[in-house]
Amino acid sequence: MTRFFLDLPVSIRVNRKSGWEHGGRTRDASSRGVFFYVDSSFVEGEPVEFILTVPPQITLGAPIRVHCAGRITRVDRHVTMQGVAATIDRYEFLREA
Repeated sequence: MTRFFLDLPVSIRVNRKSGWEHGGRTRDASSRGVFFYVDSSFVEGEPVEFILTVPPQITLGAPIRVHCAGRITRVDRHVTMQGVAATIDRYEFLREA
């Protein structure tokens, strides 16, 4: 898969009953997955949902929010933050409220 190096804000939720608790930044994304950096702990194999905000510089219009669902496939632990790779199994574009 072609990867696009994108530094985008991302909101992450690992438990459907909890709110959007974790914030981070993407490193890169493809049509099937994303890699992001966070300062929270995640576990390989757990389901995950995340919202990416694609800025006007990329969309050439208004920012677009994309809600994605998938699974954590890899966790790279670093000293101050954690790198997380996740699949994108499904996605939907969110309308602005």
